[in-house]
Amino acid sequence: MEPATVLSISIVAILLAITGIAIYTSFGPPAKALDDPFDDHED
Repeated sequence: MEPATVLSISIVAILLAITGIAIYTSFGPPAKALDDPFDDHED
């Protein structure tokens, strides 16, 4: 394979991994520990 193809596939794989981790953190089980700062300061 050409180096440009390997680099392109690597960048896409890294971006997909980061996106997957972000979605898992936002909506998966770890989301239970997240706080909403606006709810903390309601009047």
